[in-house]
Amino acid sequence: MRASVVVPLISVLVAVSVSVVYSLLLPLERSFPLTHRVELDRLRARDRARHARILQGSVGGVVDFSVQGSSDPYFVGLYFTKVKLGSPPKEFNVQIDTGSDILWVTCNSCSDCPQSSALGIQLNFFDAASSSTAALVSCSDPMCTSALQSTATICPSQNNQCSYSFQYGDGSGTSGYYVSDALYFDMVLGQSLMANSSATIVFGCSTYQSGDLTKTDKAVDGIFGFGQGDLSVISQLSSRGVTPKVFSHCLKGDGNGGGILVLGEILEPGIAYSPLVPSQPHYNLYLQSIAVNGQLLPIDPSVFATSNNRGTIVDSGTTLAYLVAEAYDPFVSSITANVQQSVTPIISKGNQCYLVSTSVIDIFPQVSLNFVGASMVLKPEEYLVHLGFTDGAATWCIGFQRVQEGVTILGDLVLKDKIFVYDLAHQRIGWANYDCSLSVNVSITSGKEFLNGGQLRVSSSTRDMLFELLPTGIIGFLIYTLVLR
Repeated sequence: MRASVVVPLISVLVAVSVSVVYSLLLPLERSFPLTHRVELDRLRARDRARHARILQGSVGGVVDFSVQGSSDPYFVGLYFTKVKLGSPPKEFNVQIDTGSDILWVTCNSCSDCPQSSALGIQLNFFDAASSSTAALVSCSDPMCTSALQSTATICPSQNNQCSYSFQYGDGSGTSGYYVSDALYFDMVLGQSLMANSSATIVFGCSTYQSGDLTKTDKAVDGIFGFGQGDLSVISQLSSRGVTPKVFSHCLKGDGNGGGILVLGEILEPGIAYSPLVPSQPHYNLYLQSIAVNGQLLPIDPSVFATSNNRGTIVDSGTTLAYLVAEAYDPFVSSITANVQQSVTPIISKGNQCYLVSTSVIDIFPQVSLNFVGASMVLKPEEYLVHLGFTDGAATWCIGFQRVQEGVTILGDLVLKDKIFVYDLAHQRIGWANYDCSLSVNVSITSGKEFLNGGQLRVSSSTRDMLFELLPTGIIGFLIYTLVLR
């Protein structure tokens, strides 16, 4: 969800008359500059708070799947996008969360909500009375009826206003009421031609926030959820044929970070798919085994099995990665055994670290996470974190953190520099190693789009299009609906 390592977010789109399935494209940006240094223990604390929310599971899966971020322990990468709501339209910065379902923004009536943000953005507040297209959602509205299937939505007996209350395991939370209003986005119509378009959506207007949501260092205007529930933007748009029931991301792991988030399918020949565990609120996969340097580790597969508070989750809202103790201990022991002749193993602040005098690529082995139908091969930089230098030697530490029991979580440390495709229509997730600073191919019904952080190129059998997006250095994102006519 947000704050710690999570970031809830999102919206529900209702209606737009279209004749073709589009892809919405959101270029991703790093919301904390590279000069913002953060200690490893702070990242762990941030992740722990997030994971408490995951286990709380109060709404459609309160996992924070921020589909962007940095795994560098010195720089906290939180990412957000811009949405325009109301008439006249007003811009809001909302964090992206693949673990929750609702889009909510802060109401102007919220007295205890943050008034400023250390992210260098101006916080805005939604005022339904000032929007000519806003309408409250009643308890009899079908959208509210759908939302009532979750424990987070309520209908007070004293009024007929559909409301919500999200409470998270770390003590933070938000409450408010649902509003129906216009969402505005840009539509690509032709050669460098843009047209404003809109669709009616249902979203939350937050009147109360608590815990980490009140902290100004990470404050944004709201949260944009990408879960699988009926109220998520993916479910709403795909049910109306606006987008396919799939979204993709590619997180840039070095430099200024950034990346690409696409409401559509990124196409790449090397993508391997693994099925999702059915009937789960989060993006759970069947992790079967772990191999180091080609050797399977002695881990009982049952420690990865999905149950109430166990399983393996893909969560881009988590900065590091987390292994249950039964897997963590043999994992770290095997890594150390493979490199101890070439490095100096040390313990730093409770973490297994190594003093390395040369490139980690030359010394450390590859790690393979083996899922049903596909394996995810990790390079050393995808399970180690660089913590600086000691006596001229680089200090690298195991980026996986040990959890005594609970959920194995694959965060940005693992997910970076890969294309990830969340194919909800076929209930599977795919991935492939990729340089996320490059363009990607995005599938729609009438052609392919090629985009990166600085440009969007659309090609079809009839014509080519080129549209310049904001460069990745600019904070925030625009939502683009691509239309080929």
